[in-house]
Amino acid sequence: MWFKSFARPVLFQIEPERAHRLTIEMLKRKPRTAGPVEDAVLACEVAGLIFPNPVGLAAGVDKDAEAPLSFLDLGFGFAEVGTITPLPQEGNPRPRIFRLEEDRAIVNRLGFNNGGQAAAAKRLKLYARRPGPIGVNIGANKDSPDRIADYARGAAAMCPYADYLTVNVSSPNTPGLRALQDKAMLSALLAAVIENNHHACPVFLKVAPDLEPADIEDIAEVAIDQGVAALIISNTTITRPLLHSTKASESGGLSGAPLAELSAARLTDFRRICGNRLPLIAVGGIASGADAYARIRAGASLVQLYTALIYEGPGLGRRIANDLAALLKRDGFENVRDAVGIDVG
Repeated sequence: MWFKSFARPVLFQIEPERAHRLTIEMLKRKPRTAGPVEDAVLACEVAGLIFPNPVGLAAGVDKDAEAPLSFLDLGFGFAEVGTITPLPQEGNPRPRIFRLEEDRAIVNRLGFNNGGQAAAAKRLKLYARRPGPIGVNIGANKDSPDRIADYARGAAAMCPYADYLTVNVSSPNTPGLRALQDKAMLSALLAAVIENNHHACPVFLKVAPDLEPADIEDIAEVAIDQGVAALIISNTTITRPLLHSTKASESGGLSGAPLAELSAARLTDFRRICGNRLPLIAVGGIASGADAYARIRAGASLVQLYTALIYEGPGLGRRIANDLAALLKRDGFENVRDAVGIDVG
């Protein structure tokens, strides 16, 4: 209530990217507190990693690995930083983040703005004691002449400091990037990443929601064949469902509540194809414990959120984890893993 009544109105008077920067600066300075929500019903193992709870921070919030421990202190069971590219880059021209308040959504066209992998690695070295996993999301520089080489370089540079690596080939804001989801290109890219993953940390793959059935089958086949440890479903969408905000026509990736149906549909598609062979991580429009529970029952082993934090405030991760625990206990589950995919088999 404090956030919605006082903090959000103030933040929403500030340009979105400046408000985001202010939030990160505040989190960097906040004292260490309680850590992730811990409950026996929530603790789980995915890709050989132990998660105190399955509610994670999605990539895009902490692009430069400045405050992952602070996000874990907000109750999240894990945090994913990035997207981080080999070299620093400014990203696309401003303005490039737009609040769609009537739709509880965001449109962004940031373009992988970040300080580069060397700077991020220096920060990640400091986070040796982690109360939950920290993943590193890697991407290619916009002007790179060899994007596959960028991902290989990213794997080598970041794997010593990551609990898992996420290969991001699904952002709509770097021209041509989504073409790397093509079967042959994706196979070559993942092979290069795995070859350069010298610390053998789990490799996750983040995919777009805007996929045709044949694309889904190809991605699932390649991911399984190449030994990907999990799929993250999904990134932002370039489609525009019925929206009410005057900023709905801005170009970029749409996230938040309007993405929920599309992302959930892709989760169902990948669960149907992958079954129990590959863990799935759901992201897109998750804003409550009930939302998280529905995705888990539909096949997700973990969930992530981002846009809902902007509308609900920093206590949302803890609240979702606690509400999820209550829902699991209400329905007689001893552990969250027992609920994964129960609605789809």
